[in-house]
Amino acid sequence: MSKIVDAATAVASIRNGSTLGCVGVIGWVTPDALLKALGDRFRNEAGPRDLTFYFPVGTGDAQGIKGMDHVAQEGLMKRIVGGSYINPVDPVTGKRPELMRLIRENKVEAYSWPIGATMHWLREVARRSPGYMTRVGLDTYIDPKNGGGKFTECAEDDLVKRIAFEGEDYLFYPAWKLDTVFICASSSDQYGNLSFESDALVSSNIALALAAKGSGGRVIAQVRREVAHGTRPASEVRIPGMFVDAVVVDPQMMMTTDVAFDPAYFSGVRRPLSQLPPVPMSADKVVAMRAAQEVRQRELSIFGFGAAADIPLVMAEQGKFIDGGLQDYWFTTEHGSYGGIVMPGWQFSANLNPDAILDGIYQFDAIDGGLCEFAALAFAQFDSHCTVNVSKFGVANPGAGGFIDIAENAKRLVFTGTFTTGGLEVEFDDGKLRIVKEGKVRKFVPNVEHITYSVASGIGRGQTAKVVTERAVFEVAAEGLILTEVAPGIDVRRDVLGQMEFAPLRIADQLREMDAALFASPELQAKAG
Repeated sequence: MSKIVDAATAVASIRNGSTLGCVGVIGWVTPDALLKALGDRFRNEAGPRDLTFYFPVGTGDAQGIKGMDHVAQEGLMKRIVGGSYINPVDPVTGKRPELMRLIRENKVEAYSWPIGATMHWLREVARRSPGYMTRVGLDTYIDPKNGGGKFTECAEDDLVKRIAFEGEDYLFYPAWKLDTVFICASSSDQYGNLSFESDALVSSNIALALAAKGSGGRVIAQVRREVAHGTRPASEVRIPGMFVDAVVVDPQMMMTTDVAFDPAYFSGVRRPLSQLPPVPMSADKVVAMRAAQEVRQRELSIFGFGAAADIPLVMAEQGKFIDGGLQDYWFTTEHGSYGGIVMPGWQFSANLNPDAILDGIYQFDAIDGGLCEFAALAFAQFDSHCTVNVSKFGVANPGAGGFIDIAENAKRLVFTGTFTTGGLEVEFDDGKLRIVKEGKVRKFVPNVEHITYSVASGIGRGQTAKVVTERAVFEVAAEGLILTEVAPGIDVRRDVLGQMEFAPLRIADQLREMDAALFASPELQAKAG
C-alpha cells in the first residue's frame, strides 16, 4: 500500500497535547507544506490544541518560507523548544515573525537550547536513555543558575538540570517523547524509503525519525518527487521506509529562500568561482576582510552568521582560491556542509560547491570534539568581563544556534561585527574610514543582557580570541580587552573609547593601523589581495 498522501491527510491524525518535532535550517530542508497544513487545520477546525513543538534549528524565514511561523498560533502552540529562532523584519510588512510576538507577549512557553544540545538530545530520545549530559553550556544562559534557557515568564518547567557526576558539574537534558515528526528529503518511493541526493543538508532528519520511532511516534516526510521502488542504489536511501508513516510530495518545494533549485549546493554541478556574488563595500565587508587575515590554510574553519559568513567570499575576491587554491582552505558551518564556499544571508548554512555533506548530529560530534580549530563568529554584545551575547538582546530573541558548542571547543576565536549598530553609516576615502553617523546602540557594554559564552573562561583553558570591528581590533585577555589596531582616519578617543561603555584593559604600546587596503576601492582591494 502506498504511503503517498496529501498534506491535509498527513496531519489529520495529530492530537491535542501532543509533541511534534520538525527539521529545517532557515529555508533549507524545510517541510513547509506540512507546517502550513497543520496551521491551516487549526485555523479551520480550532484543533489540534496545546502542542509542544521541538525545532532543533530555526525553521523557515517567516516570509516566503514561513516555517515555524505557520504554527505560531495561540491555542495551537503551547510550548516551543528551539535551537534558534528566526527574527528578521519582513521587508514587505515591516513586521517581525509572529512567533517573536508570541514570545515577547508571553503567549507561549518558549525555551532556547544550543543547537548541539538539540541534536544530541534526539539521539538519547531515540535510544530511550534518561537524557543528554554535557559540559557544554555550563555557566551560560542555558545553565539553570542563569535561567535554564527559558525565554518567557510562562516557561516555568525546568527542562535542563545542573547535576554533579563523579565530582564534576554537567548540564543534563532529560528525555521526553516525540509523538510526531516532520522531516524533509529529496525523493521517496511508494513505500517511504527516503534519499537526499538533491539536498544541500541532511541536518536532523535521521535523528528526528529515529527519536519518533523510539518514542512510539509517527514520521511524516515531505519530498520533491516520487521515484519508482528499486531505482536508487540502497546506499542512497538514508531513512528506510519502515520508519516512515506518510509521505507528501511537493514538486514546487523551494530549495531555500530565493533559491528554487540549484545543484551547485550539493555539487550536482559546480559553479565557477567567477560567478560568486560580489560583496558590496560596507562596514561589514571591512570586518570580513580583516577577519580573513586570521584564516589559515589546512585548518578546519567554521563560520557563523553575519559578517563572518562573508569571509570566504572576500577571500575569493582577493584571488586566494585561484589555480585550485580553495582546496587548501577547509571551510564548514555548524550544519554539516564541507568544502566549497560558505554563503551569506538566507543562503547561509549550506556551502556552494561542497565536497561532502555530514549528518547534523555527526557535525556536532566534530564540533564538540574540537575538530573545528578556528571559528569566526558574530557578537551582539561584548562586556567588561569578556562575556559575549548573541542569544537575546533588545527585542531580538534569536537564541544561541551553534554558537556555544563552536565557541567552547575551538582553539582560535574571532568575534566579528560592527562597533555600534542601529543606523551606523560609514564612508571610505583614500584608504581611510570616516564615521558619517554613529549607531544608536552600543555593543561594548558593562554587562551583557544574556550570557551566551564567557570568552574569559576560554582564555583560561588556552583559547586565543580577537574581536574584529570596522574601526578597531582587540585581543582578548582573561582580564579584559587590549586595543591593538585602529582604522586609519579614526580618532581613538572619540570613535573607539567614546563609544564603549567600559574602558579596555589597556591600549597596546604599539597601536597599529589596520591595513589601508581594507578601506580602499574594490579594485585596489583585489590588487592588494
